[in-house]
Amino acid sequence: MIEVKDIIKSFDGNTVLQDISAVFHSGKTNMIIGQSGSGKTVLLKCIIGLYPVDSGRVEYDGRNFTAMTSGEVGMLRHEVGMLFQGSALFDSMTVMQNVIFPLSMLSNKTQKEQLERAKWCLNRVNIEEKAHSLMPSEISGGMQKRVAIARALALQPKYLFCDEPNSGLDPKTALVIDKLIHELTQEFDITTIINSHDMNSVMEIGENIIFINKGEKAWQGTKEQIFTSQNVELDAFVFASELYKKVKEAHRN
Repeated sequence: MIEVKDIIKSFDGNTVLQDISAVFHSGKTNMIIGQSGSGKTVLLKCIIGLYPVDSGRVEYDGRNFTAMTSGEVGMLRHEVGMLFQGSALFDSMTVMQNVIFPLSMLSNKTQKEQLERAKWCLNRVNIEEKAHSLMPSEISGGMQKRVAIARALALQPKYLFCDEPNSGLDPKTALVIDKLIHELTQEFDITTIINSHDMNSVMEIGENIIFINKGEKAWQGTKEQIFTSQNVELDAFVFASELYKKVKEAHRN
């Protein structure tokens, strides 16, 4: 579980996050949603530690992340997996080498153990063995996302952060990636936090959703509760398209 308490963050005197408090549960797909410029990406970066907070605290299973020494932060990094928006695979490395990379940098495993772990991770995300020696440029965008997920799993993380994991994918492939992230979250009881503006993802796997509006937490709930929310800003954001307006109407009827 990750908890943020009274987070305030400003840049050049402009307040971007104002008194944000929220709980992100283990074993669930937690999602941060909001319009561009709402502060959702800044919140994610504050939780990860890429931005220091002005005040408030971030707790990882009760451990005060904002008060940790650099050494303690370094140890915590071993428990964190990251899935970047563009997959961020190394072009000069094979699929297998990409997954082995964090193991070689942050674990004490032997080369044989690293290879075995990497194979297991790739098999778990359904990457066939014949693709292990391919370069990222030789596989599809969907497969690149799977490899990135395998790399994020390599160190057996307790916490997984996903920044727009479906960016650049077609709707069918995006659905597959959503379900894979959800399965892995439940299977390994990971605290997964997803930063997304993809309403298909929200409606598919949003078990705990935090809606950020103008730098404040405007709403928190499940995908089912979105349909009965009385929050005007949330309603305008989620049901902006004609398709989702019809979905909401059908749900009410």
